[in-house]
Amino acid sequence: MSQKSKESGLDRRNFFKALGAGATAAVAPVAVTPAAAVDPGQDETKSRYRETDHVKNYYRTNRY
Repeated sequence: MSQKSKESGLDRRNFFKALGAGATAAVAPVAVTPAAAVDPGQDETKSRYRETDHVKNYYRTNRY
């Protein structure tokens, strides 16, 4: 290392430390907000399975 980099207050290692601390401080307020719960409703929770002719043919050919 050169003598100039030792004299300056912000060398490479300290720069990355400060960068990490700044990123952590910027993200902290975002992580504190509560999550909102969503009610899916009746249409989204109903069963969508239908045993059509296509499905029956699949079961028959694959021996289910």
